[in-house]
Amino acid sequence: MIVGPAKADPPGSPATRLRVGRLTKAHGLKGALKLELFTDDPERRFTPGASFSLQVPTTSPWHGKNLTLTELRWYNGQPVGFFEGVADRTAAESLAKAILWIEQPTDEQPEDDAWYDFQLVGLRVLRDGDDVGEVIRVEHFPAQDLLVVRTAERDVLVPFVSAIVPSVDIEAGTLVVTPPDGLFDDLDGPAPGGAGDTAARTPTTPPSEQ
Repeated sequence: MIVGPAKADPPGSPATRLRVGRLTKAHGLKGALKLELFTDDPERRFTPGASFSLQVPTTSPWHGKNLTLTELRWYNGQPVGFFEGVADRTAAESLAKAILWIEQPTDEQPEDDAWYDFQLVGLRVLRDGDDVGEVIRVEHFPAQDLLVVRTAERDVLVPFVSAIVPSVDIEAGTLVVTPPDGLFDDLDGPAPGGAGDTAARTPTTPPSEQ
């Protein structure tokens, strides 16, 4: 199952970065923020002193800055973070929807059910056993990630959630989709090109803004 898959630059790049969470909204009056986690190991990623680079619009006062965690608490099963320099609700509200990235240690083992962008780009997309296209890139948005699938007719945006993408097989070079009605219904036949297409395998890097 796909459980908040982490995304990163390919190994060997100057920095391997993982997307581990999103700040959703302010919590209380003392600068706390509710978190949506994109990691199966929050105890490792969200320890006091952990530093995160921020994916925010260029117009945000937080653009180009890092955020340091002071404490992670749980309220009714919901993670809530406290951060250096975020002392009140107004400051917390200015960080709503920011995506948190970290640099992954080079000797660290990857998390279960987590994929890098470069692993997904180039995969053949199967629906009911039929090849309907190829993943050409991954788009990261605050609400969810989208796979851009190139078909014979057009590019299709597929939400990268377990209900729609229940299976990813990196070794086989395929992923399975169970799309809702209408997502692929107008397509006829397989998409052109193969899994070895060089352009389709060009790695993507995290966007600097939304």
